[in-house]
Amino acid sequence: MDLNNVVKIPIGPQHPCLKEPACFTVSLNGERLAGLDLRLGYNHRGIEKAAESRTYIQNIYLIERVCGICSHSHPSCYIQCVEQIAGLEVPARGRYLRSLIGELERVHSHLLWLGVAAYEIGFETLLMYSWRDREVVMDILAMLTGNRVNYAANVIGGANRDITEDHKKDILKAVDVLEERTKYYIEVATEEATLIARLSNVGYISLDDVKLMGTAGPTARASGLDYDVRRDDPYAAYKDIPFKVITDTHCDVYGRALVRVGELMESYKMIRHIIQNIPDGPIAVKAPRKIPAGEAISRYEAPRGEDVHYVRSNGTDKPERVRVRAPTMVNLLSVPKMLEGDNLADVPITIAAIDPCFSCTDRAIRVSDLDGGNAKVMTWNETRRFGIDWYRKNGIDFTDLNKRLAGRMR
Repeated sequence: MDLNNVVKIPIGPQHPCLKEPACFTVSLNGERLAGLDLRLGYNHRGIEKAAESRTYIQNIYLIERVCGICSHSHPSCYIQCVEQIAGLEVPARGRYLRSLIGELERVHSHLLWLGVAAYEIGFETLLMYSWRDREVVMDILAMLTGNRVNYAANVIGGANRDITEDHKKDILKAVDVLEERTKYYIEVATEEATLIARLSNVGYISLDDVKLMGTAGPTARASGLDYDVRRDDPYAAYKDIPFKVITDTHCDVYGRALVRVGELMESYKMIRHIIQNIPDGPIAVKAPRKIPAGEAISRYEAPRGEDVHYVRSNGTDKPERVRVRAPTMVNLLSVPKMLEGDNLADVPITIAAIDPCFSCTDRAIRVSDLDGGNAKVMTWNETRRFGIDWYRKNGIDFTDLNKRLAGRMR
């Protein structure tokens, strides 16, 4: 490779192929990728820090907003930590209800991904079809929880809302409709020669590299990794629900598409099983306002992969520390490996194929030198001042803007 011919092109943080801000600096030798640098941090919202000043109950709704697409996965994972520390046993019906909302969310997420991936390769008809079907599951979620996004389906100790017999009938009807339409998507994925040719051998990553980089979820299972938290470390009602872990050995974007449509079919079976076998009884137990001192780690198989939460309590009604490790964090590490030797045109679909969520992922890390060379935790005001000064040094000063806005308000 002639280094004199290498050109660097930034993709992001604002770019048509990215639905959220991130920056991928691509090194090109002609149309071929010679390297890729990844920079995160454009979407940091301080949710972990904000959780320390809110009660455990308030944090349910805060953590729910880590991600709109995984707005059941994150609070479920967080609540499992709190319940473990408090020694709470969730009633069987509450566990089944959590699994029901979890699988409906998975269906919604995978249909959304299918449309986004189709859009990235110019298959806009498939985008319209899959997002039409997405409305079916979102209407069911709205019926069960009152919300199409951010369902507020959990409480510490169980589920927030129960389902009725009429709900069961409507859910089963919706699942029948979605299953028939998903069969068509599987037919397209396995028979449409143009689609197969476009996705095959794009974004390749071997099983060994998946294990080395800790890749998770459908991205890992598409490279042959037979692992799913729902089966291997079951939570909620998954110990009682029969299902097959979908894997594939294509190790590329095509394999990731096959895994997700296969998981849709499994989710339909699981939803039917939950509806037909949900036990009677209470949906929640009463939880204490103050949680005993302790710490816990919880894992959850979110639609994008393994979600991990850590909670440390100190005996008050507020947590001392909350830590979120979203699946996108580990999956992003594999993107540079996937793109080795690929073309520039493969970048959007390869990034989209891991179903990234930068809102879930972005963190701010600052090693402060404010205390005589010793590492020090920055206060909120110090962090804010650091940000203002950093932007000012880089030619961005919001002082005049704030004055103009204040003048308009008068």
